[in-house]
Amino acid sequence: MKKMLVSKKEGKHYSKDILMLKPSELKPLTNSRSMKIVELISKSPMYPAQIAKKLGMYIQKVYYYINQLEKEGIIEVKKEEVIKGGKAKFYGLSHGAFGIDIGGEEREISEIKPMDPKLTKFFSPMIKNSVFDGKIIVGSPEPHGPFNTGARDGHYAIQLGFFMGQYMATDKFSVNLDVDVKNENNLKDNLIIIGGPGVNILGYEFNKKFPYFFNIQSSKYGFLMGGVVSKKTNEVFTDDNIGVIQKIKNPLDSSKSIIILAGKKAIGTKACIIALTKGYKKIMNKYNGGDFGILIRGLDLDGDGKIDSIEVIEE
Repeated sequence: MKKMLVSKKEGKHYSKDILMLKPSELKPLTNSRSMKIVELISKSPMYPAQIAKKLGMYIQKVYYYINQLEKEGIIEVKKEEVIKGGKAKFYGLSHGAFGIDIGGEEREISEIKPMDPKLTKFFSPMIKNSVFDGKIIVGSPEPHGPFNTGARDGHYAIQLGFFMGQYMATDKFSVNLDVDVKNENNLKDNLIIIGGPGVNILGYEFNKKFPYFFNIQSSKYGFLMGGVVSKKTNEVFTDDNIGVIQKIKNPLDSSKSIIILAGKKAIGTKACIIALTKGYKKIMNKYNGGDFGILIRGLDLDGDGKIDSIEVIEE
């Protein structure tokens, strides 16, 4: 069961995921050298050779302590990179805090709403200690990009923000225009992209990387959207209210992830927002981590001409 360490500062509530240890599992933390390693990598993930150099320790000793800490689940591999021709593992803390539960009194609190484990896994690694660590990218409303078009779906980010705000805070301005992020070449981050490749240039940038991609080409009207192509079946879906909810590792930094909510048209993107904010239990049913793609169709159940529900077409 997931547990959090909750604190209150200046009227605001903050939390950290906390790993509860048995007394027998505390041994690695009682060693001063192990604690130095823990304190060092709590600031930023590092690989063993870095740690050894920083702390003035023999590399063999560092590996010894790392093995002990990893065995008890105190640290974990955050990413791997090729360093000087070899693959280096970067270690960081598995949780924001560690403690012992000896059965003391507990009381119910209502200020923090726990996130469904499936959602937690889907948004990982974009959440750190209940704080959003990433960017929500909307298309600029001005003509831009390879098809010189403006986006009309940026306001959908408000609905997504309300939904995410139930479970996490943000300590920075998290919504960005695609043109700003592209111009700043700031793509090595956790990204939530709203809108397809015709209106969002980051959607265009990563289009072919996802399990489903948009078949799109230039035309005298800006762009021509052929449909959504499934890499699994090669089938093409052409309904205007089709949308995709997808997640992959960021190709520019494998420790980060990209989520895209995009439709063939704006109503398809709206369907994706509805699917994630109102029907996530249905669409997350088969999500077990890693790359993910699901094709949905927006429905107008009450017949008022507006999308209000969704159905899953393929996953």
